[in-house]
Amino acid sequence: MAAAHTPKGSDNRSSAGPHGRADERHNPVEKPSRVELLNTGTLKEIIKRPWARSDEHRAPSKAGRNLPAAIAVALILIATLLVGLFLFPLVLALLAGTAAGIGVWEIARSLSYRGIQIPRVPAVIAALLMPLAAYQGGAQYLSYAMALSVTIVVVWRAFGPKEGMLLSIMGSVFALVWASFLLSGAMLLYHADNGALKILTVILLAVSSDTFGYAVGVVWGKHPMAPKISPKKSWEGFAGSAGGAMIVGVLCSVFLLGDSWWQGIILALAIVAVATLGDFSESMIKRELGIKDMGTLLPGHGGVMDRIDSILFAVITGYVIFELFTVLA
Repeated sequence: MAAAHTPKGSDNRSSAGPHGRADERHNPVEKPSRVELLNTGTLKEIIKRPWARSDEHRAPSKAGRNLPAAIAVALILIATLLVGLFLFPLVLALLAGTAAGIGVWEIARSLSYRGIQIPRVPAVIAALLMPLAAYQGGAQYLSYAMALSVTIVVVWRAFGPKEGMLLSIMGSVFALVWASFLLSGAMLLYHADNGALKILTVILLAVSSDTFGYAVGVVWGKHPMAPKISPKKSWEGFAGSAGGAMIVGVLCSVFLLGDSWWQGIILALAIVAVATLGDFSESMIKRELGIKDMGTLLPGHGGVMDRIDSILFAVITGYVIFELFTVLA
């Protein structure tokens, strides 16, 4: 145990003298000659050292992310989302389709680490087209697109090697449902009354759940919710998610949507629950696959699936809850 705390570069106890210092009589240190310095390049390194870039003493951020890059990427995505919501709806559909296609590719890449090979070409194309189908024809077109996507993947895989065929097909269906079908719920929600504002509300709730949960968890988090799946998520953080999301939910419900305040609370609690479930689901999958991030496409954020894991469950849940509000009204 003592060796585990020995400072880096310190002498080993077994070669130390009675006073804890190396016994130079028994362990002479041979200094390199001037010729050896020139031959080994040591002198060259000494001369270059003042101008060399070094990350040796650079302290990483607590989140382990590139903060400026993360902020820049977030701003670009937010701007694109707002353009799609309020100016050009096709941009929203293309944004969802692109995210779904990249998400399926990331899932396929991650599953390949466990020997599960998904036919990426048809799966990615199908994932990209599914939100576009929902944008064009709502739930009916989305159901057609999902059925057709699974059929194409099965037929494509049937002409491939027989080894691992069952796991390949199951993995493909899983990737399509997780990354594309759930995200297509945003396009279903867009077709509802005040659809753009409802999508904005759901996304704000999902983001506020993550933000408040992280802030409260860092300061007061002591009791982990599921230490074997996600050790950093605590019950205190979950309470912060619920409290912050309820405030945002009430404000959005009253001032954005013109609905009752209690509807905002119900929506907020549901979004917090499924957003947390989405985080746990991806954490469980990544832990099983032995990876840290699903991808590296977004600087400072990891992969696309690392950013939309909670939104995937949130948008489809928001669609269902808003439909229930309409029926009960």
